[in-house]
Amino acid sequence: MSMLNQLRRTVGFLAASVLITGSGFTLAQGDTPPSEPPADWGPISSTQEEIPYPHPVQYLNVTHFGQDGRMAYMDVAPTGNANGQTAMLFHGMNFAGKGFEVTITALSEAGFRVLVPDRIGYGRSSKLDIPYNLHIFALDSKRLLDHLGIDKAAIVGHSMGGMVASRFAMTYPEATTHVALVNQIGLTDQRVARPWRDIEDLYQFVLNGTTYQSILANHMSYYPEWDNKYLEWVRYQYGQTLTAEWPLLARVRAWQQHILYFDPVVYDWQHIKAKALVIGGADDALTPNYAALAEHVSETIPNAELILYPGIGHNPHFEIPEQYHADLIRFLSSAAL
Repeated sequence: MSMLNQLRRTVGFLAASVLITGSGFTLAQGDTPPSEPPADWGPISSTQEEIPYPHPVQYLNVTHFGQDGRMAYMDVAPTGNANGQTAMLFHGMNFAGKGFEVTITALSEAGFRVLVPDRIGYGRSSKLDIPYNLHIFALDSKRLLDHLGIDKAAIVGHSMGGMVASRFAMTYPEATTHVALVNQIGLTDQRVARPWRDIEDLYQFVLNGTTYQSILANHMSYYPEWDNKYLEWVRYQYGQTLTAEWPLLARVRAWQQHILYFDPVVYDWQHIKAKALVIGGADDALTPNYAALAEHVSETIPNAELILYPGIGHNPHFEIPEQYHADLIRFLSSAAL
């Protein structure tokens, strides 16, 4: 089977690493990725210590469902003239805090203190086998602010991190000055579109169905035009399937994927009191009809504006960093309500 056909076949179902929720996906063009994982791609441990982070990593102890763990985070001081504001960044499902490297630099140079947690179950944080939900992520983030003595922060969430940002802003309005939702997923209530899937069935599917091809197909769906520089993120994710810890990581991933189904945020938006920005690539193939749904979100949040970039996909911070960061900084620098 050709690489093109393999990718098309893989994208046709909800694979272990695929969060596509409908049809209409168009394969990204551009560079041709390798049809098989490069021979020098080795295992990546559960806490990804092999992956260099752009700034020092610290840890906050957390406990959920009787299990103790550590949440990793980067706390980056402003390199430009300090403006007294803190921006906290929430990463997506297939990225960790490292994925915000360019954004951290842009915000730090603009005078922000930048706080970037790896949520429990992701990146360098502990991988707990628990029923994950958005309140856990929001609570850990609030605890981090309290631990650091930060009263208020501007919240930026990308992809699934946008779901966390929505829940945080609704739950902790007193701690939220601004909220930016960057190509957020979960823009509809998934319970309406598909039936419930038992967590054990999903776990077995993740455990046995995750391949290099399925991971690559998911990452290719992020971009209208593929560039092989994005293979870095495929390597990190694929490397975890090669480790002896993969059964635990697969179960954690199954729990995380189920958040889309049993913990929707579509009912949170109307209760967000902070100034909001709905922003992203208009041609995001990960969410069918993303542009129209993003407009709906901006109309539902009481104090929101909308910025969409034609021809751009799921990761505008990678695709058009200068334009995206200029718009984000303008918004975060504006007066809070």
